[in-house]
Amino acid sequence: MESTAQVLERPHATEEHHGHAHPQLSFLEKYVFSLDHKVIGIQFMFSSLFFLLVGGWLALLVRWQLGFPGQAIPWYLAGFLVPESIASASVIQPNTYNTLFTMHATFMVFFAIMPMMIGLFGNFLIPLQIGARDMAFPVLNMLSFWLSVPAGLLMLASFFVEGGPASAGWTSYAPLSAVADFTGVGVGQNLWGISLLVLGVSSIMGAINYITTIINMRAPGMTMFRMPLPTWAIFITAILLLLAIPVLSAAIGLLLMDRTLHTSFFIPAGLTVTGNPLAGHTGGGQPLLWQHLFWFFGHPEVYIMILPAMGITSEILAVFARKPIFGYRAMIFSISAIAFLGWIVWGHHMFQSGMNPVLGTTFMISTMVIAVPSAIKVFNWLGTLWGGQIQFTVPMLNALAFVSMFTIGGLSGIFMASTPVDSFIHDTYFIVGHIHYVLFGGSLFAGFAGITFWFPKMFGRMMNPTIGKIHFWLTFIFFNCTFFPMHILGIAGHMRRIFDPNEYPHLAHLQPINTFITVSALLLGFTQLIFIANLFISLRTGKRAGNNPWRSNTLEWTVPSPTGHGNFEVVPTVYHGPYEYSSPMTDEDFLPQDQPVDPERMKLAQGMGHH
Repeated sequence: MESTAQVLERPHATEEHHGHAHPQLSFLEKYVFSLDHKVIGIQFMFSSLFFLLVGGWLALLVRWQLGFPGQAIPWYLAGFLVPESIASASVIQPNTYNTLFTMHATFMVFFAIMPMMIGLFGNFLIPLQIGARDMAFPVLNMLSFWLSVPAGLLMLASFFVEGGPASAGWTSYAPLSAVADFTGVGVGQNLWGISLLVLGVSSIMGAINYITTIINMRAPGMTMFRMPLPTWAIFITAILLLLAIPVLSAAIGLLLMDRTLHTSFFIPAGLTVTGNPLAGHTGGGQPLLWQHLFWFFGHPEVYIMILPAMGITSEILAVFARKPIFGYRAMIFSISAIAFLGWIVWGHHMFQSGMNPVLGTTFMISTMVIAVPSAIKVFNWLGTLWGGQIQFTVPMLNALAFVSMFTIGGLSGIFMASTPVDSFIHDTYFIVGHIHYVLFGGSLFAGFAGITFWFPKMFGRMMNPTIGKIHFWLTFIFFNCTFFPMHILGIAGHMRRIFDPNEYPHLAHLQPINTFITVSALLLGFTQLIFIANLFISLRTGKRAGNNPWRSNTLEWTVPSPTGHGNFEVVPTVYHGPYEYSSPMTDEDFLPQDQPVDPERMKLAQGMGHH
């Protein structure tokens, strides 16, 4: 039996490269348990979109309770997954509400954005952009996806166990999450932990594969500083994953031991549940230890979700401005700086924990410093756009939205970096608005941009641009109507994680804003169905795409659409960087990386500052 490496090195028939079925592969081998990195990336895409809809639906239920507290859930929001017989009760109960916002964030962070940003784009793009035939470890790659499936199923299964799913928040702060019978949290919290442990193994498998592939399998001439920025961003993200996920896994392991084996890593001495002393617990643990471990993972996690988005946006802005990316090396170094600084700022999540003010000040300063590489990226994106021949395609519109929304999210983050300001807004809706500007306005807009940009390469068809623009503008408008007013609520003192605003008379004058946010959120949620419909309709009836519909330089656009297993009939040789748009080295306005240039023109271009 041939090894995977032998299969990949075997000469490939021409028809295979035009997307025709491999004669030796069954349907299951080609589309389900595939070793082809592109198929695995597409599997991650459909998985992430499914969980995006699940997480979005849970968010709408949260918003319904805040916008219309105590009112019956309308038919279009009621669903079979909601615990505690909502279908019959028709009204959200307090513990159900805790469950809804806990599982909303869990699904969005771990099962929607991470698989989209890293699983989809990492898998699909890396070998194509560096000129490799596949990943370094194709079998490990397949396992990385198929381990994420039971992780997602375990998380979904928690909706059907006694007591319902986890309800201690997506951060699962101890001791609330550490005591098995505290506030009725039972099997669902255990399933939450086990699910994320399994997902962590999947993520580590993927990260090992990405790093090894990029270091060892680049095509001749593809130096590190000729790699496209999406590949650079995912390379640095994979390093973050490899370092951060084991910390979370260790913390969850300790949490599960507290819950099931009666250890006391996170349970303080003397803690009791009302009328029920904790039999078997001696206490003496540190609840703050959980916060340190979680946020030591959790802050790099924010960059795990946003760095690939930055790489995708950089690529798309250059293509549709028809200009070289402004400050290519500065972009790489700023991504690296963000990744490094991301490890020394986790304490800003814990300013209110009573930490030493000197320690708090160091976290405050390091958090402010991280704004510098972020600002470098924003100004480089603006420099790329300046004087460009901008084409307002659907990917470009979403990429521009990413830049503008990420900038707003970053600016609101500077407020929270200041300890005195954070003490006022920490537990308010200002924080909710900020995180959604970074992760929805940031990561998801970049996700929409990336899917519409590489869709022709995935499936050989174009997504419908008219429907795409309708989806973009409605999403952009309803997104800002949903999340910008949250900053106003926060400044006015509206707390986050409250169940019924009517219980707080001093918030009564803010309720119209809450209602406006909820209506906007409902419209935003249902707008995403337009994107899903466009994707599936375009799969069957989309306009046929050529090999390079966007006239882009990078190597993935030199192979047929869709691309067969093995990617390249002949491994390409790379002659220059990825962003030679409007270059003096060619008569056209783009110069593919595998196209050699006349030496005289090369000298002329170098004299003009092109490399």
